[in-house]
Amino acid sequence: MQKPLKNTLVLLAAMLPVFAEAQMSNTTPQADMTYPETTKGDVKDNYFGTTVADPYRWLEDDRSEATKAWVTAQNKVSEQYFSQIPFRGAIKDRLTKLMNYEKYSQPFKEGGYTYFYKNTGLQNQSVLYRQKDGGEAEVFLDPNTFSKDATTSLAGTSFSKDGSLLAYQLSEGGSDWTKAVVMNTKDKTIIGDTLTYIKFSGIAWHGNDGFYYSSYDKPTEGSQLSGITQYHKLYYHKLGTSQKDDQLVFGGEKTPRRYIGAGLTEDERFLIITAANSTSGNELYIKDLSKPDSPIVPVVNNFDKEHYVLDNDGSKLIIYTTLNAPNGRIVTVDAAQPSPANWKELIKETQNVLNPSTGGGKIFANYIKDAVSMVLQYDRNGKLEHTVELPGIGTANGFGSKKEEKELYYIFTSYVYPTTIFKYNVETGKSEVYKKTNVDFDPTKYESKQVFYTSMDGTKVPMIITHKKGLALNGKNPTLLYGYGGFNVSLTPAFNTSVVVLLEQGAVYAVPNLRGGGEYGEKWHLAGTKMQKQNVFDDFIAAAEYLVANKYTSKDYLAISGGSNGGLLVGATMAQRPELFKVAFPAVGVLDMLRYHKFTAGAGWSFDYGTSEDSKEMFDYLYRYSPVHALKQGVKYPATLVTTADHDDRVVPAHSFKFAATLQEKQGGPAPVLISIQTNAGHGAGKPMDKAIEETADKWAFMLYNMGLDYKP
Repeated sequence: MQKPLKNTLVLLAAMLPVFAEAQMSNTTPQADMTYPETTKGDVKDNYFGTTVADPYRWLEDDRSEATKAWVTAQNKVSEQYFSQIPFRGAIKDRLTKLMNYEKYSQPFKEGGYTYFYKNTGLQNQSVLYRQKDGGEAEVFLDPNTFSKDATTSLAGTSFSKDGSLLAYQLSEGGSDWTKAVVMNTKDKTIIGDTLTYIKFSGIAWHGNDGFYYSSYDKPTEGSQLSGITQYHKLYYHKLGTSQKDDQLVFGGEKTPRRYIGAGLTEDERFLIITAANSTSGNELYIKDLSKPDSPIVPVVNNFDKEHYVLDNDGSKLIIYTTLNAPNGRIVTVDAAQPSPANWKELIKETQNVLNPSTGGGKIFANYIKDAVSMVLQYDRNGKLEHTVELPGIGTANGFGSKKEEKELYYIFTSYVYPTTIFKYNVETGKSEVYKKTNVDFDPTKYESKQVFYTSMDGTKVPMIITHKKGLALNGKNPTLLYGYGGFNVSLTPAFNTSVVVLLEQGAVYAVPNLRGGGEYGEKWHLAGTKMQKQNVFDDFIAAAEYLVANKYTSKDYLAISGGSNGGLLVGATMAQRPELFKVAFPAVGVLDMLRYHKFTAGAGWSFDYGTSEDSKEMFDYLYRYSPVHALKQGVKYPATLVTTADHDDRVVPAHSFKFAATLQEKQGGPAPVLISIQTNAGHGAGKPMDKAIEETADKWAFMLYNMGLDYKP
């Protein structure tokens, strides 16, 4: 079983910047900026007696010709600006060369085959291969053939237990809406009709007869990409029948829930259902499929904590939970009486955050200790068998396989350790390298260290700083500060190929573990939610001040970056402390905090944010930091490049449109304010390689140019 499928704001694995090692100055090249005219309307809203103008409300209509014309005009200005930067082409060339290496996924077994994903180097989408033991690998499914421009991507795969059937999901243009296609794996023939309007869903097979999936009703107001998706529904699709005849299993009018996920235990005895109304906390239900017409039975009937079924041994369920354990623990219970009153503790809570999985009949307790991984192997009775020896301080994940497997594969990575796949022997607890990443990078030349700095209220916050060995702390090193800080998401060390360009140019890359994340469990998350959200911004600002005070950099060479909830972070902090940063990159950000819940499934984010309709106090708090509303006329803001995409139906592009228009209007300094809107792209998942390289080259060229730096190939 997987963790509950909910509409968590996805942490963007954005590629990171390029910097020059020398020829740095305080002189920033500037061009005379003429922005497209953005019409101002007279829309106003009243919140608890406060009138709030929303002059760019019309940009929320992604179907209007006026919005389309505005997007085209803004992109033209941005493209002209990028084209004048003399080293933009050299940066793109270096990124292209760095990305041109073979990339592999962990292998997994289905039926008589071993499957794995591979990208030969610069393919827009990774290809799914398969092979039999000792045989040659063959292309099984190539997403690059799904559309001419490679903007249709593979959004998920699910094999039937015997491996004879595959249901795979397609995302068009980066949308969260997907289609599902069923294939006979033996001869690759398509079975039945394509299922449509699936969203935030896995696919859970029951034998070879059919499968469970989740979706929303098609929006009746607004476009498909921005209309509210209110209630999730769990369906069962029987092969050979029409989708319109699919059986509603859970959800709908009787049990309205915003997010519903489903999975089967490996023996397919139990259907496991998770249900939630926000991105934090979920109900848990089970249905015994071995008994005809068995009811759906609640295990936990409230949304207070997180729970999911890891595995089962016959009627005994093995459950992960945060009930009475903010950092997580594992319990067991008989399915006949599954309520929490009957739970028995198997693996106790520790001071570290637990993210467990199962493989080879074992339980792997993957702990986050000060934002890095520590992995312990337990038997089914909770006895510690092995501590997995990792190659260094970093992030390990994977640790999953079928019960009968004697080996499994996991990934290890850090900011200076290229992603490596290890083969792990379950019996001996020994690891061996399976696949190395052959990226052009020498880790012996770099160092990555963790520091703890003090935030505004005295809280100690960890941050990992990465740079070339022998770095001079002279305040002149260009630095990228990247953050997220929300939705219980943990930022753990991970190698990113674009960072190679950053590091080889002598720059600093810093990632703090802000409150709102999950690095220290429930308390750390809650300390960055609702009316504590300012803690997240304070933590980020304090990280910047630490880097300046310790002469890693100065305000003339400091850039901030973040995507999605991290885009909110960047927008809020640059509004609060504009003098502290030279460059800002808010990507696909949540930037209008008064109206975010009016689009797609945004209302589900209210656990973290609260909404402007909750109370006067909550409105006042949101209004104070909402990036669109916090910008002030005549203030000198950093050079800003806003990025979004026309098919982003997670955080609709209207957030970025309104923020860019407002910032262009109010910018009081010479620094440029640009917005780049990719077409046929979404929130980030499935983005073609060529689009990712283009966007990254634009960003880092913009950054260097506005720091007054040159790029040295």
